Amino acid sequence: MKPVWIILASHLWAPVSAALAADLPVTRPAKATPGVAAFDWSGFYLGAHTGFGWGRSSATLTDPTPTAAGHGFGGAIGGLQAGANWVSPSGILLGFEADVSFPNYLDSNSVVSALASPGSNVVERFDMVGTARGRLGVVGGPWLAYVTGGLAWNGARLLNTSPSGDTDKQLRLRAGWVAGGGVEYAFAPHWSARLEYLYSHLGNADVVFASGARYASTTDFQSLRIGLNRQIGGPESGLSSPTSWIDPESGRWEIHGQTTYLAQGYPGFPALYSGPNSLSPNAQMKATRSNSLFLNARLWDGGEVYYNPELAQGFGLSDTAGVAGFPNGEAQKSDFAYPHYNTSRLFVRQTFGFGGEQEDLAGGPLQLAGKADVSRLTVQAGKFAVTDVFDGNAYAKDPRRDFMNWAIWAPGAFDYSADKVGLTYGVTAELNQKQWALRAGYFLMGAESNSNNFDMRLLQRGSYVVELETRYALAGQPGKLRAIGWLNIAYSGSYRETLADPALNLDIAATRRGRVKYGYVLNLEQAMSDDIGLFGRWSWNDGKTEIMAFTDIDASLSLGASIKGTRWGRPDDVVGIGGAINALSRDHRAFIAAGGLGVLIGNGALNYRKERILEAYYAVALNKGLTFTADYQLIVNPAYNADRGPVSIFSGRLRGEF
Repeated sequence: MKPVWIILASHLWAPVSAALAADLPVTRPAKATPGVAAFDWSGFYLGAHTGFGWGRSSATLTDPTPTAAGHGFGGAIGGLQAGANWVSPSGILLGFEADVSFPNYLDSNSVVSALASPGSNVVERFDMVGTARGRLGVVGGPWLAYVTGGLAWNGARLLNTSPSGDTDKQLRLRAGWVAGGGVEYAFAPHWSARLEYLYSHLGNADVVFASGARYASTTDFQSLRIGLNRQIGGPESGLSSPTSWIDPESGRWEIHGQTTYLAQGYPGFPALYSGPNSLSPNAQMKATRSNSLFLNARLWDGGEVYYNPELAQGFGLSDTAGVAGFPNGEAQKSDFAYPHYNTSRLFVRQTFGFGGEQEDLAGGPLQLAGKADVSRLTVQAGKFAVTDVFDGNAYAKDPRRDFMNWAIWAPGAFDYSADKVGLTYGVTAELNQKQWALRAGYFLMGAESNSNNFDMRLLQRGSYVVELETRYALAGQPGKLRAIGWLNIAYSGSYRETLADPALNLDIAATRRGRVKYGYVLNLEQAMSDDIGLFGRWSWNDGKTEIMAFTDIDASLSLGASIKGTRWGRPDDVVGIGGAINALSRDHRAFIAAGGLGVLIGNGALNYRKERILEAYYAVALNKGLTFTADYQLIVNPAYNADRGPVSIFSGRLRGEF
């Protein structure tokens, strides 16, 4: 996402300027210490914000008689801002700012109002809220207090569903006014954090649907938000390279960011039939976008906090269905026509060192730079992805960087706990030694299959994961072998019980109760030289109960290689080639063949064959912060069906990071 965004100001520390006592002799000129007391508020800036937005609407549906109702709504929001300031010699600040905010990814957070009549069911959602406003403030050193006001606008989506199930969609843009105020604090030479309140009075929305039903509404919207701004432009802004966005003045915090645009498409392919979860045989193209900040800070000795706000937008091919080894790792299971905000990660980490030899930990999105005892215990708790801690691999791990296919960047048969965007809540512990590491974790499970809600019956339900990582050298080259065992206790349905009762009509939800599912993963990475690495994964689960979170795979083998471009004078370029073979258990196969639907697959019939995938990519480093990747995937027997495909998928991925 190019712009910078969102921060919790209490998690950051400002450097303190050095001072000399007035009565001490000065033997040489004092070196200026980077500080914020002389922060220059003038100039351009860009940034991001998050917080809570709430409002109330008054709506009337006439169809043909009027029905009126008021409705309150609210939820987490996140967005971007950009502006410019001018400061007078007396400390008066005049500025202009434009911003846009987006709702949380949970559907309920964006519902402004809902009204129904015998012939209509109207739901109004807000896609975004924006402002363009002036600022008047007073500057006092690193502090700024201001009032603000101007124009506000709102993008509204109105959906009218008839009794037959047809939906009439109308989009409206309405304008109004906004007023508010805030305080801002400069905690580093180019960075400032703010707390801000805004009240927006939005104009009317008046829509006549094709059915003749008329809907009208007015909305007020309020927000309390925290934000992060970065000065841009000019020689002192520190933007000479992407890595310079991270100011070196403090070792207590780091800010990283990334934006990824991934477009995929394919020509038409042969298919004897299609079903509800089929990959469309017609040519299509879809794209996804993700934009992230990683805000990391040290709280105390060994204690750290990590906050990762993200905006996601886009659609997977066929609405992320039709292939078990889905080709886009950025395509989550909630399709977003407009950006949606998510607190993807928010967790604390405590490290207990046992002394002895130390090692350097490189700074990154989920790791603060610094030294740590090799022998250590690390405990982590909060919201994050299971794969942040488990199943690491240097060559196939991140669909924003390397392989895109779900069955290659992750173990396909590992049904790890996650919501529709891949996150969960949990606690982990890692004991690290020089030649090995042992990790264990407990995570909340979804309330049901493919859900954004979690089952809060702690310990009675949940996912347990254990991993042993061993480190070794082969012919002088480093390698790692990871063995993972996992067990899910979840509210899930049985394939066999569903098939055994024809009265259920393949409704697996009717057989749901507390059940146990288990599996394992073997994960290998082996360097062959400084520029060539090999990887492989074998994963398996018992395949008796429905998939809870990941994808319809019960056994998977993937292999591949990663090659740096040093030999042809492009050391930062990477070539990758890999493949995967996926399979279903006997019970799972019978359920799909009978016409059942899985999380991603279900063609209404099944001529079963193992799903086979080949992927190759070339990642070109345009500069240190920008990479373009061309990717090709061949999928044979998509969704395990020999009557459909093969399909060739072509992808282009552009990634920027700092």
